[in-house]
Amino acid sequence: MTTVAEQIGALLGQLGIGHCFGVVGSGNFHVTNALRAAGVPFTATRHEGGASTMADAYARMSDTVAAVSLHQGCGLTNAATGIGEAAKSDSPVLVLAAEASRGALHSNFAMDQDAFTTSLGADAHRVHTPETAVADVVRAYRTALRERRTVVLNLPLDVQAAPAVGSIDGITIGSAQAQRPDHRVLRQFVDLLEGSQRPVFIAGRGGRGAKSEITALAQQTGALLATSAVAKGLFNDDAYHLGISGGFSSPVTAELITGADVIVAFGTALNMWTMRGGKLIGADTKIVQIDIDDAAIGAHRPVDLGVVADAAATATDAMALLSNNQPARYRTEQIRERIVTGARWDQTETEDLSVPGKMVDPRAVTKRLNELLPSQRIVSIDSGNFMGYPSQYLDVPDEFGFCFTQAFQAIGLGLYTAIGAALAQPNRLAVLGTGDGGFLMAVQELETAVRYQMPLVVMVYNDAAYGAEVHHFTDQDHHTVTFPETDIAAIARGFGATGITVRDIDDLAAVTQWLDSSPTAPLVIDAKIANDGGSWWLAEAFQGH
Repeated sequence: MTTVAEQIGALLGQLGIGHCFGVVGSGNFHVTNALRAAGVPFTATRHEGGASTMADAYARMSDTVAAVSLHQGCGLTNAATGIGEAAKSDSPVLVLAAEASRGALHSNFAMDQDAFTTSLGADAHRVHTPETAVADVVRAYRTALRERRTVVLNLPLDVQAAPAVGSIDGITIGSAQAQRPDHRVLRQFVDLLEGSQRPVFIAGRGGRGAKSEITALAQQTGALLATSAVAKGLFNDDAYHLGISGGFSSPVTAELITGADVIVAFGTALNMWTMRGGKLIGADTKIVQIDIDDAAIGAHRPVDLGVVADAAATATDAMALLSNNQPARYRTEQIRERIVTGARWDQTETEDLSVPGKMVDPRAVTKRLNELLPSQRIVSIDSGNFMGYPSQYLDVPDEFGFCFTQAFQAIGLGLYTAIGAALAQPNRLAVLGTGDGGFLMAVQELETAVRYQMPLVVMVYNDAAYGAEVHHFTDQDHHTVTFPETDIAAIARGFGATGITVRDIDDLAAVTQWLDSSPTAPLVIDAKIANDGGSWWLAEAFQGH
């Protein structure tokens, strides 16, 4: 007899789940084994919070639907922050949450899983009966895939155990047709572009699949290119790309974006982070926002024109309407020279804060690490005062080389993110930038990385504090946010990883030795960093809460 649990696993494998992460208990034991039997790779984590964020990172970096497998009740609540992060980021994640049987009103695991799910911003679905199971699963998967939603699919234990009904043969879900822009709105968009002298295009995750189309339109209209943080690397190959728009921007990048007379957002929200709370928008700048989600248009700031359509389709259709001989506009030799010499933070002069033999400047140590690591890498970022350094001083090869889980502003997601991203891009060296607070919050998953023999570089910016709070709440009692010095390298070695302590730049020589050893376990760098007085982007991080 095939059970509903076995049918669900087989169907999801057939539909195309890329990877599953989870902690297996009695409620999700059978459905997880069914997924594995269907050929879906499974990563067993040490905590459900790790599983949900690993799945989020995997989905972002693979452009496939990732799954999470959880026990009923407490397994779901343990995964809450990662589910919330994924939901806020529109990540296509399918959470398989076992649920107490429908009649088990006094089960220790009983809770309102629907209400809990919706409070996190995710969609609540359920396998209602054996008769509806196939349709319920297809509906949940389609929602995750087509609408880029995080979906919690509740699986009542009594339904899981029941005999399966019906066949799953031949069931597939094809890709959706790209939504094209309304012709009248498209004409308005093209008119704005043709009247612009200093256009800037900013792409986010929604523009990652439209790199060639957006680049071609920028070249035709003389526009400069930038990205939100989550799409870093998208336009690396274009000589007129500015890097990240927002709090991480270099002075030159910020000046050129602020000087735009038209800003076009391709699949990005233009939120407070991407536009520095509006400071990157000139007084007379016209704003165009292109997004497949009508609700996203103008959600964070007023726009002059909203285009509800696919980014690639809009760029392609706009090219067809443009007159042939467009002026260079913002793409002049003078502007190119400014970008080449000043768009990157490592080209900006800063004071070296290092204290020889004791502490290293976080910028200097990141620059050196960037030189040592191979270029084919995938960089993940935890949250904290340090985060601008790996975000701006570590290069990435393209848009699939940077994973930035910051929608919930939670610290402690970095290690989970790095593992999920590494599994999505196995041919690249995984690199994590994290603080001591975030790393220690998630340290149990270092065992997961060791167990799966992952050559992961973990750069811990260790200031023995929750640095963001220390630098924000100046002239206050910091007893609650400062800690004794911790030997993080020793902790890493206890898990079976390589651990090194860095107090001088020369201590990074051990990184080269590790790289040359054909490593099969992580390297944890405990970098004792100097006090930076609060990173350059920090003040804006505390606005808009």
